[in-house]
Amino acid sequence: MQTLSTKDLTLGYGDDIVIDDLDITIPKGEITVFIGSNGCGKSTLVRSLARLLKPKGGDVVLDGEDIAKMGTKEVAKKMSILPQSPATPDGLNVMELVKQGRHPYRGFLKTWSQEDEQAVNNALEATNMLEFKDRPVDSLSGGQRQRAWIAMTLAQETDMMLLDEPTTYLDMSHQIDVLDLLFELNEKDGRTIVMVLHDLNLACRYAHHIVALKDKTVFAQGKPEEIVTCNLVHEVFQMKCDVTFDPMFGTPMCIPHGRGRCILADKAAELRQSAAN
Repeated sequence: MQTLSTKDLTLGYGDDIVIDDLDITIPKGEITVFIGSNGCGKSTLVRSLARLLKPKGGDVVLDGEDIAKMGTKEVAKKMSILPQSPATPDGLNVMELVKQGRHPYRGFLKTWSQEDEQAVNNALEATNMLEFKDRPVDSLSGGQRQRAWIAMTLAQETDMMLLDEPTTYLDMSHQIDVLDLLFELNEKDGRTIVMVLHDLNLACRYAHHIVALKDKTVFAQGKPEEIVTCNLVHEVFQMKCDVTFDPMFGTPMCIPHGRGRCILADKAAELRQSAAN
């Protein structure tokens, strides 16, 4: 199983430094979620971990080797990446998309093998997309389309998956659907999964390990139940809240404060009091 870490990692665009001198280690066989306010560097960090963004300084280390010095196909056999809102070429159907995941194993003259076919079918079955294999990707619902892209990453047969905001633009039902799928892949196959999520409560529910980013570095990291507190939410998101426990899963659950909500809560309390009298 692959290991992934950073050493003195500095990232940015032009003169703008987004991540500065960062050292982290991704726990093997677990789900790690990056959280933080908009613009804190979550997506930038994922892109760098996947070798899509060259560091300004420091290293990303995969299995003890500087990822910048590894061949593209070598990296792709160890780690798959699903970027935010990937664009699908016109006319591509689900089967054709998922087959793209076999590219790291394809040589210039190598023919399509039984191993390739099996990997694609396994990926379609794991994501419940087999019945849609002949459908154009553009004709699918948002949740189905995201499953198709996840199937493509599964066809790479890597031990590690990186996903940048995999629930973006999905409604609540499809968000849960996608996150349940990723959780099952981790539970069943022991895949290491790294992703960016904006919903703190969903991050707490699905993550084994959370990394909270602030001021170009790690503000806190660890198990959700150990690090997600009112203070963390206030410091990282500049938001006051109460933190209680999810009644179904026992994980931390953030209840934001807000003037509008407080007014509604006060009115509801008045109505309950009036009814009682």
